[in-house]
Amino acid sequence: MSLSIDRDKLQAADKPTLYKQIRLDIERRILTGEWPPGHRIPFEHELMARYSCARMTVSKALSELAQADLIERRRRAGTFVRRPKFLSAVLTIPDIRAEITALGRNYGYQLIQCSRRAANAADRARLGVRKTGKVIAISCRHSADGVPFAIEDRLIDLDAVPEAATADFAIEPPGTWLLHHVPWTEAEHSISAIGAPCLVIDRHTWRSARTLTAVRLVYPGESHKLIARFKGG
Repeated sequence: MSLSIDRDKLQAADKPTLYKQIRLDIERRILTGEWPPGHRIPFEHELMARYSCARMTVSKALSELAQADLIERRRRAGTFVRRPKFLSAVLTIPDIRAEITALGRNYGYQLIQCSRRAANAADRARLGVRKTGKVIAISCRHSADGVPFAIEDRLIDLDAVPEAATADFAIEPPGTWLLHHVPWTEAEHSISAIGAPCLVIDRHTWRSARTLTAVRLVYPGESHKLIARFKGG
C-alpha cells in the first residue's frame, strides 16, 4: 500500500517536528481504517527512506504510537496495528485531557454552554431518577492539536453533587473536575454510532444508589454498540 504524503511539506518542516508529522500520518491511516488491526507497519528502514529522515526520528514517532496503544512492536516480527481492546476501554472512565496529552498531542478545551436549571422530565429520564431538584447542563469541545477530538454533553445532578455549583467549567473540563473531586462507586457505558462516522458513549455514574452525572461523548468511530456496567473505588 502506498505511503504517499506531501513531501514538500515534510521537507519544509522544522526537524524537531518531522517525527510528529510522521506519527500523525501513520495515526491517520490507522484511525481511518486504511491500515486495519493486524496490518504490518513498514519496517523502520522503509519509513526512513520514505520520509528521508534518521532512524531516531522514525523510532520516536513509533514509540509515541506504541504508548498510545495504536501499534505493537513484536521482536523479530515487526510492528503491527494493535487490535482494539474494547473491553478494557469501556471499563474505565478516562480523563480526556490526560488521554490526549498521553498521545503526545496538544490539548484544547472550549466551553460551549453551561447552565443551571430546575430538572425537567427529560433531565430526570436521562439521569434515571424519579425526583431531583436542580441540574447543571454542560456542552463543551475537546481538541487535539487543534482538531476536534470529542464533543461532551453532560448533566450533573446538583442534589447529588452540590459542590459542582462552585466549579469553574470555563477553565476546567467537567470530566477532569469530577474525577478529581467526586468519588463514584458504579458506572455504565452504552456505546453506539450516530450517523457516520461518529461514535457515541453515554455514561452514568452513581455513588451507592444515587445518580451523580450523565454524560454523552461523541467521537469519530465505527458503527457498533457495547454496554458495560462496572464498579469503581
